Amino acid sequence: MTVAVQTGTWQLDPAASTVGLRHRTMWGLVTVKGTFTTVSGTGEVRPDGSAAGTVTLDAASLDTKSAKRDTHLRSADFFDAANHPEITFAVRAADRLDGDGVRVTGQLTVRGISRPVTLTARLTDASAEALTLDAEFTVDREQFGMGWNQLGMMRGLTTVTAGLRFTLTAG
Repeated sequence: MTVAVQTGTWQLDPAASTVGLRHRTMWGLVTVKGTFTTVSGTGEVRPDGSAAGTVTLDAASLDTKSAKRDTHLRSADFFDAANHPEITFAVRAADRLDGDGVRVTGQLTVRGISRPVTLTARLTDASAEALTLDAEFTVDREQFGMGWNQLGMMRGLTTVTAGLRFTLTAG
C-alpha cells in the first residue's frame, strides 16, 4: 500500500536523523565509521507529489570516536572544514517508485565541488505529520578532491548512510 505524502514544507528533525559514513582503510583491514552530529534540512512536497529540498551537514561535526583522526578528517587532506564548513545535498527531484522506494536525484557538494547523485531511498515511515527516509549510497571521495591515500591505505568507495526524519511545518 502506498501512502500519500502530505503536500507542504517539511523540516528535518535533527534529533531523530542520522547521517554517517564508513570506509575501509589500512589496506581493507579496518572499517572506519563516523557520524555527522550536526545535520539540518528542509523539503517541499508539491501538489503533483514531486519533492525537492536540501540536507546540510556540518563538515566539522564528523565524529569517528578518535579525536586525532577527526582532526585529520577536518583538515585540508580531507573535508577542509575551515574553508568548506558545509556538505550539502540539494535534492532536485524525489519521485515515488513502487512500494516504499523513492528515486532521489540531486547535487552533492563537498569541499566546494558539486557532483550529480542519484540514489534510491526507502520511505520507512509516513504519516500526515512525519516521514522517515532511509538511504545508503557510495561516493568516490577522489571526485571531491579528497585523494589523500598515504601508503595506499585507503581504497574503494565511501559508503554514506542516512536516516532522515522530516516533520510537516505549520502553515
